[in-house]
Order: sequence, then structure tokens, then C-alpha cells
Amino acid sequence: MMFRRGFILFLPRLVGLLVVACCSMSIVYMLACTPKGDNQQFALPRVHSPTVKEGYEAILQEQEEQHRNYIISLKKQIAQLKAELQGRTEQLKNMQNQYPDSLDIQLDHSKPEKAQANLLAFLRSQVDKAEVHSGVKLSTEYAAVPFESFTLQKVYQLETGLTRHPEEKPVRKDKRDELIEVIELAVGSLNKPDGVSKAKPRVYTASDFVEGIYRTEKNKGTLYELTFKGDAKHQFKKIVLFRPFGPVMKVKNENVNMADTLINIIVPLAKRASKFRQFMQNFREMGIQQDGRIHLTVVYFGKEQMNEVKSILENTSKSANFKNFTFIQLNEEFSRGKGLDVGARFWKGNNVVLFFCDVDIYFTAEFLNSCRLNTQPGKKVFYPVLFSQYNPSIIYGHHDSIPSLEQQLIIKKETGFWRDFGFGMTCQYRSDFINIGGFDLDIKGWGGEDVHLYRKYLHSNLMVIRTPVRGLFHLWHEKQCLDELTPEQYKMCMQSKAMNEASHGQLGMLVFKQEIETHLHRQKLSSKKT
Repeated sequence: MMFRRGFILFLPRLVGLLVVACCSMSIVYMLACTPKGDNQQFALPRVHSPTVKEGYEAILQEQEEQHRNYIISLKKQIAQLKAELQGRTEQLKNMQNQYPDSLDIQLDHSKPEKAQANLLAFLRSQVDKAEVHSGVKLSTEYAAVPFESFTLQKVYQLETGLTRHPEEKPVRKDKRDELIEVIELAVGSLNKPDGVSKAKPRVYTASDFVEGIYRTEKNKGTLYELTFKGDAKHQFKKIVLFRPFGPVMKVKNENVNMADTLINIIVPLAKRASKFRQFMQNFREMGIQQDGRIHLTVVYFGKEQMNEVKSILENTSKSANFKNFTFIQLNEEFSRGKGLDVGARFWKGNNVVLFFCDVDIYFTAEFLNSCRLNTQPGKKVFYPVLFSQYNPSIIYGHHDSIPSLEQQLIIKKETGFWRDFGFGMTCQYRSDFINIGGFDLDIKGWGGEDVHLYRKYLHSNLMVIRTPVRGLFHLWHEKQCLDELTPEQYKMCMQSKAMNEASHGQLGMLVFKQEIETHLHRQKLSSKKT
């Protein structure tokens, strides 16, 4: 009882002590967190200092003064930044005045002299920006733009193009005309009097040309360095020329509405019912479900497996509620050109985009839009370069299993190649196909008919759009080269067969498989001995 009374009497004192302790801790914390001046440090008011209230007021006043100085400092920095920004803006305006914008050059028709001067200034700036007078720091070895070399007869090229030859005659007219113009310009420059020497100048000709190198930086221009024979042995003349690219200029700005543009996919076929089933799965997903503006024409040769093919087509029609298809049966030997020609001419509706396709092709909905966007009646036809798949059993031979088809369709050098020698898959309006004369129906069997049609378009006034596309794949299948083919057709077929199997590296691993296994076996024995 006495203990309880004592505790009750002591409790108010304990509470008071705790309150005092908390207040003291708060004051210490506030003073400890107060920013310190450059030459002094704040402390608790001592016994002989001003009162506690006056001490706090002094501390707060000092903090306010520091914050005011900090704000003044920030304002000064902001003003400096504004001044610097204004200076940079003036520099940019001066540069734009010196090297005007491409659209200014194009649109300023009211002052042709100024536009011409601006264009010349821009072209000179292209020389300054390119690697002509000095090198440019590059981030990696892949950033370097390589040169290609040439003589009067041949071009030695890294980008081998369709021919696959590391050296060739410049058969392309634009390349041939370009190099002839450059050599003639260099010869003219060498024969131009310098106005200093009184001796009779030597007359240079194209036969004095030894070699040249050139490279193109896509946004600047083409640099040429040409070497000619000099006046004595071991002496040479070097001419450096630069063809600056002009500014980018707007040519057209238009809206393109493809909502009602129908594509008629024409597939010639004989047998191959299992491949047609795979094709229809792709057609249903991409053509019917995702795109929807599509018609399918199947031109079938013979009667073997015909009922199975028709059943696949009809089942797809019922399950997908798809009625836009045509089935044409021909009782004759298979001819791809004949099948496509018959399918194209069978169409009786309005002018339509024709996509000539094969049963071993996989396409995406994005490709169908590319097909529409790159064709225009009377103006453009589309020849996409598709990605051809290598033999999956070789590519994935070291895997436990071959991935699904969708997982295989990856554009990498290990999985396939751009089929830039093939011209069979093409999009064009029916009117252009009819006007050009269609396929050469005298060509039978495999190959040749597509190249013949391609050349017809090249010889016409139509623009041929040739570009690799990411949504068009040639699925690997074993290729049979029949004995009935002509020697030229058989050679083309065998070349295509060789290229379809695997990359050089993968084929090399197969060729040296025994050597590799022997090496691994020796390594294993060596590790056991140690």
C-alpha cells in the first residue's frame, strides 16, 4: 500500500522529467541539423548568452539569410544558362543561314540566285562533313565505310549483289556511267593548264589511269581517289573527287487509302497436298483472319491428289466462312507460268492486285500491306526479295528437337538468306500484267518464266520496286531437279538446291565433321591422362 502511494506521488515528477528530456532532445536535434556557416558553427545558448528565445530567433534569422543567398545564387545560374542558350540559338541561326534547310532551297522560287548560292554552300558543307580532308572518330570497327576499287575493266566489290562475284565488269548502266564520268573528269582536270609551267604540258588519257577507289556515305556523298601514271617511273598523279549529295527534298505528300484494295493470291499446284494444307493454315490466319481483303485462286494441274486439295480448300471455306476463292483444274503437265497466267486472266472483276505465290511460301499480314503500298496501276510493280529458310535438320541438328515453324522464321544469317536471285513472288495490278503480255507460255517445268516476266517489266516504263521484306519467307523443302529439264534449267535448279541447304559455315562443319570428332576425341583422352 505504501509502495503504491509513493509511486502515485512520484508519477507526476517522472512525467515532467520525460517532457523536459524530450524538449531537450528536440532542441539538440534542431541545432544539429542547422546548416553551418563558412566560418562559424552554431551551439546551444550558454548560461551567460542571451535568452533561449533570442537564441532561436538568431538561428532562424541566420537560416533565412542562407536560404536567401542560395536563391540569389540559383537565379544567377539560371540567368547564365539563359544567356548561354540564347548564344547557342544565335549560332544555330547563323549556321542555318550559311547552310540553309533543304526545304528552303526547294521552295524559295522567288529568289533563284539566293537559292543557288544556298545550294552551293550546302554542297560545300557536305565536303567538310565527309571524310575527305581528315578522318572521323568511329565507335567500332563496324562503323567504318569500306572503299571499293576499280580499273578501266573491272570493279572489285565487297557487296557482291546478284552475281555473287567478288569482281565483275560494271554491267549496271548507272555504275558504268558513273565511273566513266569520274575518269573523264579526272583526265580533264589533269590536262587543264596550271598557268605556272611554261613547258609543253603532257596530255593525259584514260589509258594512263592505273586504279581508283571509291566509297559512298549515304548522307554526304561519294568520294573518289584516282591514280594515274606520272611523268617518270615510280611517279604518279592522284586526283581526289567528291560528288556531294544534295539536300533531302520533299517530292510528294499524299494520303493512301488501301481499305478497299483486294489482293488475288494465285497459287499454281500439282500434287503436294500436305504442303497445301500447311499453306492454308498460314492463309487462314494471315489472309482471312488478320487481313480480310483477299481472294485465293488455285490453279491445279492433273487429277492426282486433286480431291484432297479441294477438300482442304472447302473445309477452310466452311470453318472460316470464307467464299472468296476460285479453283481451276487443268488436265496437262505442270507449268508454273501457265498456271499463273491462267489464274490472272480468269479474274473478271475490277482491276485487282495479283500476288503470284507458291505453296511453300509463308507470308504475314504486314507483307500484304507492303504488296498494296508498292504497286500502282500503270506506274509500279513490286518484286520483293524474300527470306529463304535453310534446312531445319541441319540448322537445329544439335538441338533436342526442331522448333515450331513460327519459331523458325527468324531473319538471321544462321537460319537463311535473302533470295535475291529469285523473281517468282511478285505483286502487280492485273492491268499491268495483261498489258505487258503475261508469261511466256512456251517455257515448261521449273524456272525461267519468272525472269522472263521480270525483264519485260524492266524494259517497260513501269517502276520496278525491288527490296527485301521481313514478312515473306520461302520454307525449306527438298528440291528435285528432274532429268526432263533443259541443261540451263537443270543448272539453275542445282544451284538453287545447293544454296537452300545451309550457310557456308554450317556446310563447312559437315564437311569437316570427322576431323572435328577426331580432335574432340584426342582432347578427351588428353584430359584423362592429366
